[in-house]
Amino acid sequence: MTDITMPRLSDSMEEGTILSWLKEPGDHVNQGDELVEIETDKATMTYESPEIGFLADRAAEGTTHAVGAVIA
Repeated sequence: MTDITMPRLSDSMEEGTILSWLKEPGDHVNQGDELVEIETDKATMTYESPEIGFLADRAAEGTTHAVGAVIA
C-alpha cells in the first residue's frame, strides 16, 4: 500500500487544505488521474495520483494538513 501525502505545490507552501476529493474510497486510480483539489496559500490546485491502485481511507474534506502528512 502506498501512502498519499500532502504535496508541496509551491516553494512557500507549508500546509494545504483538502477542498474536494475527485475519487471515492474503493475507486480504481491510475497514475496521473486527478485525485484531490488542494487549496494552498496562493491558489487552488489539483493533485494527480502518483501511483496505480485503489483509494482507501482518506482525510476529510475541509481539513488542513502539513506538507508530507498522510492524506490517503
